[in-house]
Amino acid sequence: MILNILKYPDPFLKTKATPVDKVDDGIRKLIDDMVETMYVAKGIGLASVQVGVDKRVIVLDVPGEEENERVKGKNLVALVNPEIVSAEGETVYEEGCLSVPGFTADVERASRLKVRALDRDGKPVEIKAGGLFAIALQHEIDHIDGILFIDRLSRLKREMIKRKLKKALEAEERAL
Repeated sequence: MILNILKYPDPFLKTKATPVDKVDDGIRKLIDDMVETMYVAKGIGLASVQVGVDKRVIVLDVPGEEENERVKGKNLVALVNPEIVSAEGETVYEEGCLSVPGFTADVERASRLKVRALDRDGKPVEIKAGGLFAIALQHEIDHIDGILFIDRLSRLKREMIKRKLKKALEAEERAL
């Protein structure tokens, strides 16, 4: 089922999601719906908070470095209760977000990570990541902590994007 992706400034996007007690059929259905929604929206990651669910669940399908063309599902990862256990290095990458459509900005992130989580069967997993995969993991984990990529920008850049988003929303409302 395709879920509705919340758009900034929806206040739910500021929700710090609650941990999942047990990975059950309901959580697996949420994962499947989030994956389907992510592909329809042409994203590389999606967090449960973005679809209005207060649970610590993220899905990602980040193209590999050598891939010219994205192979749907090849790098699909679903993580429940993900947490960054170590981070090192730094990198800057131009990020965008399905909840902040039409805007991108350079965001500073750790370049390498280790993340612990549960998989879709509730089994513990540990993932080491670098490159775009590490950036996407940090971006999605931020979402379940109630943080948007624009929150990581300088106040000036953030205010500029907020003003443009507000104008775009007002124009959209007038068109309805």
